[in-house]
Amino acid sequence: MGEPVFIHSRDNPLLKELRKLAQDNTAYRKAGRFWIEGDHLCSAALQRQQQPAVAVYAESYWAAAKGPLLEVAGKQVVVSDALFKDISALESPASMGFVLDLPVPNALAPQAATVILDRVQDAGNVGSILRSAGAFGFRQVLALKGTAALWSPKVLRAGMGAHFGLQLMEGLALDDLQALQVPLVVTSSHQGVLIQSLKLPQPCAWIMGHEGQGVGQQLMELASVFVRIGQPGGEESLNVAAAAAICLHASSLQL
Repeated sequence: MGEPVFIHSRDNPLLKELRKLAQDNTAYRKAGRFWIEGDHLCSAALQRQQQPAVAVYAESYWAAAKGPLLEVAGKQVVVSDALFKDISALESPASMGFVLDLPVPNALAPQAATVILDRVQDAGNVGSILRSAGAFGFRQVLALKGTAALWSPKVLRAGMGAHFGLQLMEGLALDDLQALQVPLVVTSSHQGVLIQSLKLPQPCAWIMGHEGQGVGQQLMELASVFVRIGQPGGEESLNVAAAAAICLHASSLQL
């Protein structure tokens, strides 16, 4: 890799772009690339053979660091610690980050084990569901319109690297799901068989719904399997990310 470029001006065009990518949830859509920050997330990207377009380091990190997170990008940039803090949206900036090109989505895989996100709005929930999808072998995630932006900084942080092992499609309409050729499975607190008593179809598409409203009625009508998660402790409902982890794990046990 070439020598690093040292940038000292807050008004540098690259730093302006980085601030947008780091602080605006949907800036990646126009830019065609996204920002990740910190040793853990950047290491996860490299482990999945992701090639950063730009690597950005605070001066203190660049001066002290040795190892695999250096000299890995086509362009390396070093900025003052104050400028890096100005880029970051974190309360405690991590002192290094990568810019990566947004992957070109593949066509929807009709028979893939799938997770469908129906207007799941909390970035932490979405990222957590992506982690569970990756952990339990559901490689395709389809996000309907109204779901939190999948490549936003908050979802990327919550996903902790899961993005790099998944096929992600977002902004979908209900009609786009017609291409799926696997049974749609939905959880409901009011109907369905207890999950531990049910032979789950393989493969299938689990639908995870809006935090307050649940799965939309039109999607409910498309589902062919209804599952209930037993809650002997008496709580009314589970957080959608917790429910997703239980459901996807149950599916993985039946593979």
